[in-house]
Amino acid sequence: MRITGGNLAGRVLRAPRSGARPTADRVREAVFARLDPSDATLLDLYAGSGALGIEALSRGAAHCVFVEHSVQCAAVLRENLASLELGPRAEVIVADAVRAIRRLAEGGRRFDLALLDPPYASEEVGRALAALAGSELLPDGAMVVIETSRRKPPAPVAGLEAVDERRYGDTLITRLRRARAAGVGATGRSVGG
Repeated sequence: MRITGGNLAGRVLRAPRSGARPTADRVREAVFARLDPSDATLLDLYAGSGALGIEALSRGAAHCVFVEHSVQCAAVLRENLASLELGPRAEVIVADAVRAIRRLAEGGRRFDLALLDPPYASEEVGRALAALAGSELLPDGAMVVIETSRRKPPAPVAGLEAVDERRYGDTLITRLRRARAAGVGATGRSVGG
């Protein structure tokens, strides 16, 4: 597994042995062909090896908070960040995604982009999207990118508008944008079209 673009392109990432399914190189490349994470603050939920968030950091993102429930996956993620010298631009939280969302919101954190790569066979994506939409973590106009099985697309969530979806084999990439409140301008930066 390699970083596909940015200043760390070609560098190798370790994958956890825990059965985590890292995002394929070609899928990451396709995701970031449609996103500009430059100077963005990111939230990488279900981070696993950190491939999505690290790809964004390589392509110019300012900072990424990685959330991973598995202690083993988080250890590999930390090793990847250390080997790439990304520690100052990264934070790793070992917790359930929904609990991490609540804790980050209570701390007043804000993110321009949220990346979600939950286990394909789980119901996690619906819980996480509802928690994100119900929090103040995403300012108006912030982008959410979700990787799921094409057989199990994410259900619509109030407060998040579908922008597009693309299929790559069994993988479905869905892009959503935080809906703007009536009469209120965007407060976040744009990371995709």
